[in-house]
Amino acid sequence: MIRIGILGAAGYTGGELIRLLLNHPEAEIVFANSESNAGNLVSDVHEGLVGDTDLRFTDQMPFEQVDVVFFCFGHGKSEAFLKEHTIPSHVKIIDLAQDFRLQGNHDYVYGLPEINKSLIARAQHVANPGCFATCIQLALLPAADLHLLKEDVAVNAITGSTGAGQKPGATTHFSWRNNNLSIYKAFNHQHIAEIRQSLKQVQGSLDASIDFIPYRGDFARGIFCTAVIKTKAPAEDVVKAYQTFYQDAAFTHYSDKAIDLKQVVNTNKALVHVDCFDGKVLVTSAIDNLLKGAVGQAVQNMNIMFGIDETAGLKLKASAF
Repeated sequence: MIRIGILGAAGYTGGELIRLLLNHPEAEIVFANSESNAGNLVSDVHEGLVGDTDLRFTDQMPFEQVDVVFFCFGHGKSEAFLKEHTIPSHVKIIDLAQDFRLQGNHDYVYGLPEINKSLIARAQHVANPGCFATCIQLALLPAADLHLLKEDVAVNAITGSTGAGQKPGATTHFSWRNNNLSIYKAFNHQHIAEIRQSLKQVQGSLDASIDFIPYRGDFARGIFCTAVIKTKAPAEDVVKAYQTFYQDAAFTHYSDKAIDLKQVVNTNKALVHVDCFDGKVLVTSAIDNLLKGAVGQAVQNMNIMFGIDETAGLKLKASAF
């Protein structure tokens, strides 16, 4: 069994991670840390787990008892935590924040299995990709592999309210979000840098701009993305490239038919579809922001790091209705 510790276990990602690991055939949760909830039942906070576990939150961090630690902190807190605490060198770390996603003076591998699986398998530390970043990269990576990203790419993507985290805010309040849409961080979303990093890794260079407009959706979970690529490449070559790029991927699938969000909600799947027009390619992609966009991908990375079945604990059915 893989012995697991979770830091920041009381938030949305912590709750989803616990839900997955309780049903993982080779995982054992040793501790779920939350200082503000120490002593409380996990199911009192994550109420969907009533009847599934008697696990309690703890303010303790017995790192010597675990094989891997998941960081479910807010952005910026992982790096600060590691400056104040020592985690034994044999303990693997999977960080769900953005602190180590960009290449720099650290040993974290960027945890997108579709391009980095062999590196993840050898990694001690993994930086889990962002939710928008995952969905957009999976839409564009096959085009990058064909060296098609020569002109600016227009990207629009809409996310559910859980993408903003569990802490209430003005733009997550039900009466504001319901029956409403809005954009935010147009052209300067924090995920653009990691998207460009991966596209450059695959294409070799990237001079084109990724013009990303994020939308807040009036639903709880999921991301639906559209990207427009300008290219004269034959349609059959583009479609073949997308089919080939994901033919061996465990969870990312090319669909010959148009896709919709409900096909992926509550799963670790990513679906991608291409429509070709005169001089333009329209790519649509969809993921669940809490699963393939966060903890589902983190568990997928854990499976790869420990050399077990990549799909273990992640065979989930879509919430199609």
